[in-house]
Amino acid sequence: MAKSMTLLWGSGSPPCWRVMIALEEKNLQGYNHKLLSFEKMEHKSKEVFDLNPRGQIPTFKHGDIILNESYAACFHLENQFKSQGTKLIPDSLKEQALVYQRMFEGLQFYDKLTSVIFYDWYVPEDERHDSALRRNKEALTTELKLWDSYLQKLGSGSHLAGPSFSLVDVVVFPTVAMLFRYGLCANRYPKLGEYYAMLKDRPSIKASWPPHWLENPKGQDTLKEI
Repeated sequence: MAKSMTLLWGSGSPPCWRVMIALEEKNLQGYNHKLLSFEKMEHKSKEVFDLNPRGQIPTFKHGDIILNESYAACFHLENQFKSQGTKLIPDSLKEQALVYQRMFEGLQFYDKLTSVIFYDWYVPEDERHDSALRRNKEALTTELKLWDSYLQKLGSGSHLAGPSFSLVDVVVFPTVAMLFRYGLCANRYPKLGEYYAMLKDRPSIKASWPPHWLENPKGQDTLKEI
């Protein structure tokens, strides 16, 4: 079954990691995959463009189905393999609604994060301004407080939409992991720190942990003052 699947991915990319966690949770180990280098611009290769005209990864192929958006790939895997592995979308309509709400809020969360840690990458040197970066940091701080409060309301030991691991955890945990990789202080956001500590050793997450993070566990300190 997994042999009909191919994933083109990059180490440390939260969108790629989302799909890899979903594959693990659905017991779809053994899929074909190829690790591409961002530094070598391999995500702009003909191999990628043939599947994804945007020249981005992840690119996921299942039989003759091609999915180039991580959320779409994760929804596809859950829909195709509902009875296999972890049930990632609850049956209750109320619980489903919260999962979907938090999932799409997670896109904004990720955007706020990347606007800070990749500011120098995204913005040409002659267009950079301290005031713009400061606004980005303030927006990220607001987002962090919001997610910390969500977990606070759900109670100790909760996942992002309740007691059970769900699709929202699949897609948002990589963002949380990147926060701490870039030096976020868990003491300032204790519930996010607790959530990260609870999930970082989950088998699906551990099995798909970015290889270059394993090689260099220290990370960076970009967010230490946030």
